Amino acid sequence: MGFSFKVAPGVRIRASSRGIRTSVGPRAARVHVGAGRTGFSSGAGPVSFYTSLGGGRRGGGRSSSRPPSMASYQRQLAAAEKAEEAQRLAHALQEILNVHRTEFPPAVAPVAPPPSLPDAGTVRRRHEREALAGIGLFQRAARADAKERATRAVEAELAAARQQAVQQQADFQLQLDQWWHQLCQNNPDVVLATLAEAFEDNEAPAAPVAVDGAELDLVVLAPPYDVVPERMPDRTQAGNLTLRKLPKGERSALYGLLVFGHLLVTMREAFAVAPGITAIRSVLLRHASADAYGRPRLECLLAGRFLRSAFDGVRWRDADASRIVEDTATELLVNLRRGTELQPINLSKEPEIQKVIDLVDFDELLA
Repeated sequence: MGFSFKVAPGVRIRASSRGIRTSVGPRAARVHVGAGRTGFSSGAGPVSFYTSLGGGRRGGGRSSSRPPSMASYQRQLAAAEKAEEAQRLAHALQEILNVHRTEFPPAVAPVAPPPSLPDAGTVRRRHEREALAGIGLFQRAARADAKERATRAVEAELAAARQQAVQQQADFQLQLDQWWHQLCQNNPDVVLATLAEAFEDNEAPAAPVAVDGAELDLVVLAPPYDVVPERMPDRTQAGNLTLRKLPKGERSALYGLLVFGHLLVTMREAFAVAPGITAIRSVLLRHASADAYGRPRLECLLAGRFLRSAFDGVRWRDADASRIVEDTATELLVNLRRGTELQPINLSKEPEIQKVIDLVDFDELLA
């Protein structure tokens, strides 16, 4: 059993017990790569034909056909390499489109783990060994008395250990309760430290900058433009697989989806981790060329304010990142040239945004 789904026009991924297999191209001329041999199929209507591109004999019998020529082998190898590249590009496209769709469970009040107690058998053997030391094997009365003393000592030690463990758990739970209360009440130090830890493994670096009441100032560093592939899988009019070069406008639109996706997923994580935060003022930056001193120069691509309540009801699986950013922002400053290409914002008239940027430790953010 298995399942399959289409990730782009002419590109379908199948998952089964044998692994992941990708099919690229129309039914009339389709290349299959992944689990098993690379193959080629063609068909129309209810009839189809499939052949493996990897060669080999069927049933162990002797083939009467001549071995493929070097030119034929090179064509097969090129087709397989193109199919693998198409699979990689299709995966990259899906990652761009789905960045903002990552979900985070809302934070809940932490509970101290159960106490760790010593092993009763180990404690009993230790006490018996100590009590019986120096008592002969045939000194039955003395040994019985020693074992009885050992039993009482074991019970006393285990009871003391249980009492100590329960007290330690209670003390730890008290610390957790105090931390949770401060987090929910938006204590700036607690919120910033908690978010900084949550953002450590993010693909796009992010820095929580300040907390003012229930509002968070957040800076996100966008990936560079060249992370968007220059080509994408497509098919020719004849139905053959091709790796089409993306026009500048198309590539710019994909880059916009990518950076907006990273902004949205970072805010979704912040709202999930910090339950007391109700609004986020976000600044999206991109690493530009270094200045004359070799220091990193950053440019601002977006600034906006987003409410937690605005994220309720968003159809994350259906809407793209650009649409969600536009529809959920209560304030938005972004510079789009010809509707798709992101341009830096001139901050000379935006001193408040510059103040937020100035609070960021970029040596740590860019590390």
